[in-house]
Amino acid sequence: MTSETYMPSPVCLIENVKGQLIANQEALGILTNIKQPLVVVAIVGFYRTGKSYLMNKLSGQKSGFSLGSTVQSHTKGIWMWCVPHPQKEGSTLVLLDTEGLGDVEKGDNQNDCWIFALAVLLSSTFVYNSMGVINQQAMDQLHYVTELSERIRMRSSPDQNEVDVSDEFVSFFPDFVWTLRDFTLDLTVDGKTISPDEYLEHSMKPIYGTSQTNKEKELNLPRLCIQKFFPKKKCFVFERPANGRQLGQLESLQDQDLNPDFVEQVAEFCSYVFSCSKVKTLSGGIRVNGPRLESLVITYVNAISSGSQPCMENAVLALSQTENETAVQKAIAHYDQQISQRVQLPTETLQELLNLHRANEKEAIMIFRQNSFKDINEVFLKQLETNLETKLEEFLKKNEQASSDRCSALLQDIFSPLEEDVKQGIYYKPGGYHLFMKKIRELKKKYYEEPKKGIQAEDVLRKFLQSKEEVSDAILQADQTMTEKEKETEVEHVRAETAQATTKMQKEMQQEYEQLLQKKEKSYKEHTKQLTEKLEKEWTQKRETQQRNEQLLQQEEKSHEELMKKLTEKVEKEQAQRREMQQKNEQLLQQKEKSHEKLVKKLTKKIEKEQAQRREMEQKYEQLLQQKEKSNENVKQESPRNVTTAAQEKPQFEEE
Repeated sequence: MTSETYMPSPVCLIENVKGQLIANQEALGILTNIKQPLVVVAIVGFYRTGKSYLMNKLSGQKSGFSLGSTVQSHTKGIWMWCVPHPQKEGSTLVLLDTEGLGDVEKGDNQNDCWIFALAVLLSSTFVYNSMGVINQQAMDQLHYVTELSERIRMRSSPDQNEVDVSDEFVSFFPDFVWTLRDFTLDLTVDGKTISPDEYLEHSMKPIYGTSQTNKEKELNLPRLCIQKFFPKKKCFVFERPANGRQLGQLESLQDQDLNPDFVEQVAEFCSYVFSCSKVKTLSGGIRVNGPRLESLVITYVNAISSGSQPCMENAVLALSQTENETAVQKAIAHYDQQISQRVQLPTETLQELLNLHRANEKEAIMIFRQNSFKDINEVFLKQLETNLETKLEEFLKKNEQASSDRCSALLQDIFSPLEEDVKQGIYYKPGGYHLFMKKIRELKKKYYEEPKKGIQAEDVLRKFLQSKEEVSDAILQADQTMTEKEKETEVEHVRAETAQATTKMQKEMQQEYEQLLQKKEKSYKEHTKQLTEKLEKEWTQKRETQQRNEQLLQQEEKSHEELMKKLTEKVEKEQAQRREMQQKNEQLLQQKEKSHEKLVKKLTKKIEKEQAQRREMEQKYEQLLQQKEKSNENVKQESPRNVTTAAQEKPQFEEE
């Protein structure tokens, strides 16, 4: 990142104006000038959860992204801060801080869903920030991730037979980092201490009962989406940074004023992001720089604004369209520069020009390939080759014209003294024709000895000599020393030389034409070879990708089978325990019933015994009463002594 693109503070990348998302031109202009590859870290979470504090720490500054200290959401839209990467030289770290989710002032969550989706689409590391533990409430709040498949399209026209395009999200989605703030629990499961990553993995396990109901599927959907969409997952826990009102003054507090454990945890988080966050890449391994991120932002925001779903394929195609056009222009500019420096017209032979063209054509194609990507069906490469063929034709014409001009000027200079002698009538005398032809041969030799005449040397000479045939014929006719037969023979000789020169020229033209054909055939073979190699490479990559996807699918199926096996075993164990408990309960119930029957029987016997005893007592009592009555009757008949005795015994009987 150059000093010209250094950002002293963040700027808004995507504005949120009354629920409408708009790309900020100032921020886009900054991205245009960043040619380095970008490591893009985006953070998303509910408002007032401390997202901006972590992003400021990643920037190496105490302030920058607005923290805020009230219950009102502070950050609006998506803010960007581009800083030199602290560990990866030659790369730029782009920090994206998003507005808080769940802001009651917004009224609905549509805007939140788009902010969440854009953060995923633009980043290479996606940080989800939340408070407390990972429980079902935290999972319910992550419903945004379940909507990604509805808000993001992989392709512009998906295959009708394709079951789930979202399966391909994992190939280009960012790494997922879950940061848990104000975490107070002990990281233990079944009495065993675990790491934050193990805690995340444990929390991501689906919850299944004896049967998968719609409610269970709904509860498990965020878990399954995180596992399915994101290739790499990481978790960090943070204790409370400070107490009370100090939380609203974090920007001004020094590390020694904060909880030491919190300071250490933040340092660990920053270290991981710096060392493990990757450069943002597109399909095919294309590394994203500033202009490419700018193109992605514009494409995605325009799609959302028009009411469409952001399509990753369309975004890449739009980016490839721009970059491939630029790559073609760069290649042509390089060709023009090199050909103008290396070629000095006219060339001695056509092959010399073809060799120079071929060398510069190779360099131009190499530059195009270095600066292009996603050139589907080699459209832009063919466009470049067509332009270079046109350039060659133009140079061939220029080369011919330069040769023609050079030869014409040379002949004019060499033959001008002869023309003056002809005008003076020096050759119009007996024996003058032989002198004239001797001079012609001398001048032709001088012409041939001149360098840098080019490919038109013979043709221009032939035409020049043809233009002098009338003069030659006049001198021949004026020569009285030659007979008519000698004159006819000389004329035939001149015609034969002319025909020979014409044949030679035609042969050279045929050779040039064959050279052009060979050049085109060679170019076609090389292009076919390169295209074949590229297709084989693409097919190999596609097969490897398919194999990786199949392996992932097999791993998921295996993991699912193992999980289902464990769940089945657990359910069967619980059912067995339930049956055993039920049997014990039935045995206890039977024992209670049996004991109750014994008790009832015992009580019944006791009651019956008591009743028998009571009846026996009653009988005895009745007998006593009868005896008493009988005794009373006897008393009346007995003496007073007996009466006294009976009266004395009566109280004793009553006591009994």
